[in-house]
Amino acid sequence: MSDATSWSRRGTLRIYLGYAAGVGKTYQMLDDGQSLRGEGVDVVIGYLEPHGRKDTIAKAEGLEVVPRRKLEYRGAKFEDMDTDAVLKRRPRVCLVDEFAHTNVPGLERAKRWEDVDVLLNVGIDVITTMNVQHLESLNDQIQQVTKVRVRETVPDWVVQQANEVVMVDLPPEALLNRLRRGAVYAPEKAEKALANFFTESNLTALREFALRQTAHELDARQDEQEAVEPSSPCPDGPVPVAQARQTDRILIYVTDHPMSAMLIRRGKRVADFLRADCFAVAVRPEVDPRDVPLERREALERHLNFAHGLHIATRTLPGGDVARTLVEFARQQRVTQIFLARPQAGPQLPFFGRDLVQQVVRLASDMQVTVVAERRAAKQ
Repeated sequence: MSDATSWSRRGTLRIYLGYAAGVGKTYQMLDDGQSLRGEGVDVVIGYLEPHGRKDTIAKAEGLEVVPRRKLEYRGAKFEDMDTDAVLKRRPRVCLVDEFAHTNVPGLERAKRWEDVDVLLNVGIDVITTMNVQHLESLNDQIQQVTKVRVRETVPDWVVQQANEVVMVDLPPEALLNRLRRGAVYAPEKAEKALANFFTESNLTALREFALRQTAHELDARQDEQEAVEPSSPCPDGPVPVAQARQTDRILIYVTDHPMSAMLIRRGKRVADFLRADCFAVAVRPEVDPRDVPLERREALERHLNFAHGLHIATRTLPGGDVARTLVEFARQQRVTQIFLARPQAGPQLPFFGRDLVQQVVRLASDMQVTVVAERRAAKQ
């Protein structure tokens, strides 16, 4: 973390990434805080959730804590990070636990990562924690593996903007041992966790997701570094690495069907790995919009807004022939991959299914067409 005294710069962000509660993310964040404090750096705790863990609580001793903001919602009392108080205190470094947390309704911002962004914008360095299952693009895959839908997510672009993403690792067997001896949760909660989410198969799969994500972040940062370094001389001058590699462009076909959210996440994740441009495209039939049921119009708008929130370029195209409209736009934009969804058969969408897929494949013979089937949770 920088010890510069100017507040004109944007703060730096370090994310400690884990795969489950109890691997040591918060402890590592506090250990950094103690080290910085020992070096004379002005560091505070903006928010800490120790979950009663004695070693975590002990690690926080001596670190200044900014008092939490107390709120009441639907008759219940809550506490959340007081972002305004942190801004007024103006530390050099702020420790903020649980990056993916959803704020209590009534606060200025809906998500804690948005509060962190406010701190970064005024030059405060932030060290924070999150688990890989909170990454938006992995939401469907995590549900498929664990049978649990994670409700609190962080957009991938937010994590990609971090200066450092550091994995805090612990073998699943060691984490299970910690859980059994009460080092993660109280005994009653630990028993429930062991019987549900904290199975060895779940933890092994989540750890694999975390390892892959960390490797991806390292590769991305390596590419960024290489992109600013001149390559070997050539007649037309050096070609930046990032420019030379960016040949893939992805189009995601968006409709009002519930599967669109999953398709958007899948396409965006592939685009991020390929460093590719990404479009989310809807096709508006040549009919009076009022003839389309309000529920369907609102669902489509919701999916386009979701894509926009993930920093995907969105387009709504007029056209009676969906396949031809999509492919013509794709060709104009030099798209290399088209993502379509094929949900279970049903009356919801006449444009979906085998006919549309076959038409797009036939028309887009010069592009890769990826058809994503709806994932069904395995029967218990």
